[in-house]
Amino acid sequence: MKARSRKGNKVNIITLGCSKNMVDSEVLSGQLAANEIDVVHENSKLDHNIVVVNTCGFIDKAKEESVNTILDQVALKQKGKLDKVYVTGCLSQRYRDDLEKEIPEVDAWFGTLELPLILQELQADYKAELLGERLLATPKHYAYLKISEGCNRTCAFCAIPLMRGKHISRPIDELVQEAELLVKKGVKEIMLIAQELTYYGLDLYKKRSLSELLYKLSTVPGLEWIRLHYAYPSKFPLELLDAMRDCDNVCNYLDMPLQHASNNMLQAMKRQITREEMETLIAAIREKVPGICLRTTLITGFPGETREDVEELKDFLRRMRFDRVGIFTYSHEENTSAYDLVDDIPAAEKEARAQEIMEVQQEISLEKNQEKVGKVFKVIVDKKEAGRYLGRTEFDSVEVDNEVVINTNKKLAIGTFVNVRISKAFDYDLEGEIVA
Repeated sequence: MKARSRKGNKVNIITLGCSKNMVDSEVLSGQLAANEIDVVHENSKLDHNIVVVNTCGFIDKAKEESVNTILDQVALKQKGKLDKVYVTGCLSQRYRDDLEKEIPEVDAWFGTLELPLILQELQADYKAELLGERLLATPKHYAYLKISEGCNRTCAFCAIPLMRGKHISRPIDELVQEAELLVKKGVKEIMLIAQELTYYGLDLYKKRSLSELLYKLSTVPGLEWIRLHYAYPSKFPLELLDAMRDCDNVCNYLDMPLQHASNNMLQAMKRQITREEMETLIAAIREKVPGICLRTTLITGFPGETREDVEELKDFLRRMRFDRVGIFTYSHEENTSAYDLVDDIPAAEKEARAQEIMEVQQEISLEKNQEKVGKVFKVIVDKKEAGRYLGRTEFDSVEVDNEVVINTNKKLAIGTFVNVRISKAFDYDLEGEIVA
């Protein structure tokens, strides 16, 4: 394929991994567009000539997906269907030297904080004044807002600090300005994301400042929902619950990964908290914000995990009755402190334990959903699929939580809100009819 001129280039960005990666891709897109370079996300038309793969390096499955995606793009280049293949993101940050040797066909590799270098390679200027100017890869009615980068925690299983560096908070005024820009683009809901939300502000303001940020964001006109993802339980700032209670547009929803409930495992994972402290915290959260939706994430198969640890985790779930639970199987990651331990649980057993734990949660989820039957909820309309409208309540985040099937003969605009009376409940979804 004959190479195009700079302005004739069309760049396709493929994003793997978490929502934080998606934001990075959106920022890159905004910078390229400002340089008058044609840019698209996940382009299925294959009419682009340059690809940037934004990789994930979190766990084995994610790394495998990233490598396979890179190899797929290299194969297209070798067939003459692409001019250039570039790779950025966490996998590139962590394994760049090895990857350069193994996949020499890639034109250049970049780390997680090397946006200016990517732009330079693409003959584009980094425009610092483009605060919050992103080309959204999400539907236009919701967006992620990354409030900080990096993490100062030293959890035994986690390689994120190796790939993302130390915690760096973004200033409150800057985040409010970005939220205002997003709302002008049609965004109704923003999801606050970070490696650890509750650490926010300690580096900039010498105190935990998430509650102050929430109060400021809640005043942005047209911003209907603000949602919190990835809160850390140790030294949890309870004052942020006051903001959640005081501000009508802060969703009564909290995503707080706990990882385990056995004190043996929590200590081995270096989580800096005990089961008893977690139970006390959860009780305090529910007392301060009655009806709050609590989501957590767990890990099974950590080195040394026993049947007693698994049973304790199942007991914890039955006692705490979380609204939402996600689960990972342990991945043995180089340069983490857990890598010195023996990865002594076979992969099949890890998966079996994960399934066993999720079966406990499945019953809880069904029971909690059945409690919603007959009640009316404000629902945001996300999409139309197979002739049906699908939406979410304030207690559900994108992709990971319940969807509401909206039964109606009316035409609904995507991104609008409707009131829905729930008529049916399933393990992980709801169904209902619009009410006036």
